[in-house]
Amino acid sequence: MKKKIAILGSTGSIGKTLLDIISKDSKNFEIILLTADKNYKLLYKQAKNFNVKNLIITNTKKYNLLIKNNKKKDLNIYNDFKNLNRIFKSKVDYSMSSITGINGLEPTFNIIKYSKKIAIANKESIICGWNLINKELRKNKTEFIPVDSEHFSIWYGLQNLKIKNIENIYLTASGGPFSNISLNKFKNIKINQALKHPNWKMGKKISIDSATMINKVYEVIEARNIFNISYKKIKILIHPKSYIHAILKFDNGLTNIIAHDTTMRIPIFNTLYSNHGKKLKSKNMDINSLNKLDLKIVELKRFPMVKLLNFLPSKQSLFETVVVSANDTLVELFLNDKIKFIDIQKRLFKIINKKKFLKYKKKYPKKIQDIVELNNYVRLKTLKNSI
Repeated sequence: MKKKIAILGSTGSIGKTLLDIISKDSKNFEIILLTADKNYKLLYKQAKNFNVKNLIITNTKKYNLLIKNNKKKDLNIYNDFKNLNRIFKSKVDYSMSSITGINGLEPTFNIIKYSKKIAIANKESIICGWNLINKELRKNKTEFIPVDSEHFSIWYGLQNLKIKNIENIYLTASGGPFSNISLNKFKNIKINQALKHPNWKMGKKISIDSATMINKVYEVIEARNIFNISYKKIKILIHPKSYIHAILKFDNGLTNIIAHDTTMRIPIFNTLYSNHGKKLKSKNMDINSLNKLDLKIVELKRFPMVKLLNFLPSKQSLFETVVVSANDTLVELFLNDKIKFIDIQKRLFKIINKKKFLKYKKKYPKKIQDIVELNNYVRLKTLKNSI
């Protein structure tokens, strides 16, 4: 019997990689739903290539163009996620949530009840809304697997082991494009320099987050939430080659080191085929990388964003949404050449230390709308204080 699949964000890099994996084994899968925001041409092409009948495209202008493209009227095309109950008559076997940003939070939450297993790549769902997501997962008995290479590696390394026996988790960071440049050059960093990640091909937003290293702060928050472990037990190490993705130090003296090539294909493949014994052809073990791991402690003068970890409350709160929303806005301003690279960090710390935002350390989200409304509020205030 074919496995039924839903992909939220099918036109992004993770969605496209997943579809490529499925294309090699298409006889065993039936895709029920594909979604996108603006790329209606690629979405339409994917629908035709994989014989998908249900599409959601959230941008109204692109939705109207897609409707016009559907001359045969053979596709069910929707403009939002309110029609999931019309699309799913029963649970699908696997859903991938790879919509980027806060906009991916509500669709991720809503598709859980229609999924037997969900792979979540949407950081905001785990950072800002984990208490709500996790409750929904338990309520619907939906299996969850993280997609980020670091969190997937931790999840994989903990198979048949207990989190309570962890002494420390080490997440690795490449250091991005600025791991070696002189500190006095940071004030003149250009957009094209910040986008040149040495190891990964990523979208503009996440490339900038990698360059400032706030993405690694996010991953620490995600690890805290997913694995219910104290911040004190989670460390960051610089690892320029990005071959090691996580190191697990146990209280019995043993250490697990999880390594794989710098490709998201490996974690995506394994979320799809977990417990099915399916083989993935990959490169031989990189002995040179293992012999030259070059692990280092984070240099805080170079990556001051890591100091954010000292500002975070020990338990999940709405303050994480403040951090994410303010940073998203500042990154957009930098990409639009409105502020300098070093201003992202400087202005972020100034904003989150305002009294009106610090109060959110003691508040937690009770519903998805709490996060959405706070995101809109923080973005407006950040813009007001940055232009």
